[in-house]
Amino acid sequence: MSKNPFILNTCADVVIIDGSVPKDILKRIERLNIRVIPTIPCQEVACPISYHPDIVLHPVNHSTLVVAPNVFEYYSDALSKKGIKIIKGEKELSKEYPNDIAYNVGRIGDLALHNFKYTDEKLLYYLKKENLQFVNINQGYSKCSMAVIDENAVITADIPIYKKLIEYGIDVLLIEPGYIRLEGYPYGFVGGTCGNLTRETIAFSGKFLYHPDQLKIFNFLKKYNKNIMWLSNENITDIGTIISLNYQ
Repeated sequence: MSKNPFILNTCADVVIIDGSVPKDILKRIERLNIRVIPTIPCQEVACPISYHPDIVLHPVNHSTLVVAPNVFEYYSDALSKKGIKIIKGEKELSKEYPNDIAYNVGRIGDLALHNFKYTDEKLLYYLKKENLQFVNINQGYSKCSMAVIDENAVITADIPIYKKLIEYGIDVLLIEPGYIRLEGYPYGFVGGTCGNLTRETIAFSGKFLYHPDQLKIFNFLKKYNKNIMWLSNENITDIGTIISLNYQ
């Protein structure tokens, strides 16, 4: 049984996804009998990432979220009566880096990766209770940079993250940066394009139409027996991670 909230043991009960995506994407997920919670914009951070779930919240485990005070009330109203524990973080997010990274912690195996100088204190408290090993890195957008494929398998374009995870015995596919759409930026992060909906099924926001490593990506997913759900036929887009939860 996986303790990593980005790896499911069963089918998700609820999914939190970028509220600005086309409505047909939400409907595709709902057809799996999964409740969809579209995000609202966090007005205090940069517009292109204002809807991104992994900017404003972090799943401590499969049924517990730590949420930025900026948008806490929305998620508390939406989920607290549905068997999801909602904890209000301490760090108010704002526009300039690193004031927008407090909840963007990467997780793989029993590791938590972040630039812990800037991690929300409340989130740190609850992550410590999960008995995780803390790995400090310079990359503040840690979760954005990591596509969590399986219990010990990650895709990233971040070379320092790649090198660090290799040290801990994680199977890492290093891909070329770029080729992922994120409006307002040269490109987005691969970790923000996807999320696991079941133990076997991983959903991607779109297709790797132009990515030079698309075959490597497909083979890596095949290696871990992943069924791919393409949420659109458009080019892959960074939507800030698809976050799946289970009711308590």
